[in-house]
Amino acid sequence: MSDLLAHPLKVFAITSLTPVALIALAAFFGGWFAAAALTYMTLFAYALDAIIARVAPALDEDETADDADLLSALLAICHFGLLGLVVYSLGGGMQHSLAATTCTFLAAGLFFGQVSNANAHELIHRSNRFLRALGRWVYISLLFGHHASAHPKVHHRWVATPDDPNTAEEGESFYDFAPRAWVGSFVAGYEMEKQDLARSRRRGLNPYFFYVGGAFLMMAAALWIGGIGGFLVYILLCLHAQMQLLLSDYVQHYGLVRDKNANGDYAPVGAGHSWNAPHWFSSHMMLNAPRHSDHHAHPMRSYPALSLPNAELAPMLPYSLPLMATIALIPPLWDRVMGRALGKWRARNAEAS
Repeated sequence: MSDLLAHPLKVFAITSLTPVALIALAAFFGGWFAAAALTYMTLFAYALDAIIARVAPALDEDETADDADLLSALLAICHFGLLGLVVYSLGGGMQHSLAATTCTFLAAGLFFGQVSNANAHELIHRSNRFLRALGRWVYISLLFGHHASAHPKVHHRWVATPDDPNTAEEGESFYDFAPRAWVGSFVAGYEMEKQDLARSRRRGLNPYFFYVGGAFLMMAAALWIGGIGGFLVYILLCLHAQMQLLLSDYVQHYGLVRDKNANGDYAPVGAGHSWNAPHWFSSHMMLNAPRHSDHHAHPMRSYPALSLPNAELAPMLPYSLPLMATIALIPPLWDRVMGRALGKWRARNAEAS
């Protein structure tokens, strides 16, 4: 324990693994554990983000990359175990009150959509084949396997342009964005993989066969683990987690557009094409996912080494990423809060130019 507390990644480990323990206890025992799990993922996170003003420095990549990969692998393994446990418990394997069941479901969906998603996102950017495969299977287990292709091959290339399905236009509500982004990224990712196979002239299957086949395998496993009730819980959990993932994309690139050069090509992706957040707690819990500009600049950079850009160079969210995702569910409030932030950012850019 003393070694863990002295480790440079201790805060990442504690903040991201604590909900695993709380949700597991909630699945087994219900009651106050369920309330504690949901509170941790919501009120506790929001409170610490508001109270702790400190911005954690970027860590040395050479010193932390290997341990960061180990933590990511551990989180992925925990994801699969926790997903099976929650499906079994809420599918009827363990009898809890309606309130405890609801709290456990909501907490688990938030964890899978915020922590597991952030972790899988890290894994699919790793150079190690095992880690990339682990990340793909996390997404497949959430019935979102295509993200493992669409994110690096479509989103990173076309972000902040109309060609990126996962970039939200100004004035577009989340409820309009979500179905467009889901279908658009599925199709665009498939086409990109198809083109890559044709160019390389390699024999092999399009990864989408594994994404779709793996999804059916996961649904069969959910049916086996929890029966019909567990299957329904699994589908709803996946939808909940997917909504969190899409909310993250919606918030982090909302209204940001790359200019076109004189030759008609888009300007390179810069720090100003992603929204960032400096909040200490949620940044650690989500493995520095809110430091989004640096990730787009250095996609292979390990999450502890991601830095927060200067507010003069990159737009900052008015509130933490999870809170902004909640606000996005209320379009009139979103338009007021984010419209003001986007207007300020554009005015600052106009002054600078």
